[in-house]
Amino acid sequence: MLNFDIVLAGTVNGLAAGAIYVLVAVGLTLIYGVLHIINFAHGSLLMLAMYAVFFLFTRARIDPYLALPLVVAGSFALGYVLYRFLIGRFAHGKDENILLITLGLSIILDNLALFFFTGDTQTIDVPHASGIVEIGPAFLPKAKVIAFFAALGLCAALGAYIGRSDMGKAIRAVARERQGARLVGIDVEHVFAVSYGIGIACLGAAACLLMPSFYVSPSSGHAFVLIAFTTVVLGGMGSFLGALLGGFVIGITESLGGLFLGEQLGQIGISLIFILILLLRPTGLFGGGR
Repeated sequence: MLNFDIVLAGTVNGLAAGAIYVLVAVGLTLIYGVLHIINFAHGSLLMLAMYAVFFLFTRARIDPYLALPLVVAGSFALGYVLYRFLIGRFAHGKDENILLITLGLSIILDNLALFFFTGDTQTIDVPHASGIVEIGPAFLPKAKVIAFFAALGLCAALGAYIGRSDMGKAIRAVARERQGARLVGIDVEHVFAVSYGIGIACLGAAACLLMPSFYVSPSSGHAFVLIAFTTVVLGGMGSFLGALLGGFVIGITESLGGLFLGEQLGQIGISLIFILILLLRPTGLFGGGR
């Protein structure tokens, strides 16, 4: 039987892992909350951001944490351009077209990455992020501790931006009633593009926090996005608070599942949560409020 210290250590480790899930899920839930579509290209765009961090470190010797503003800005620009000149232009106002476009974009990006970068996994060595931090009975990699606090700070900054800025107010208006927003003069297509760009910018931030302790390959982004989908469903589609709570619940479930069932079977708990939420509360814990 596992003792209390081991369970507590697993919980702390799950919280640390959950912070990254929160960051990925917040981008996904923002896109859903405003555009009302699921972004099937989310995993591929996360993978692309991770490769950007990898090459900035290996070719330009830019530390992943110092690269965060650059990668976030680049990811936002990419997301904005993708929506403005590809997704929005060819969707013709139909949500099902957006789903097909993002799915096609995902397939194209995955195959381009496989062609140019091969299927090999790539890692980077950041000496100042390779130590161990003792938190009570838990011993966590320093990179995970840094990622935890940075992810929470970024989520808080994004929440403040959405809540207080003029663009944030426009985003919330479009999310609530897009036709009404048009009637009062809001450029809805611009807001859509900005929202999509912010969602992809979250992936850029997640990539910078992930690379010191993770690897990148053409398929690496999909593992995180599958968990992010579960997180969004658990918390409630379109709910920031739900994404925050759901990310930590999933992180703890994954960590404790690994302790009790082993690393290979630890993912079962996530799948069970997903199924139970769909059966018992399809709208998620926070219903779908934004």
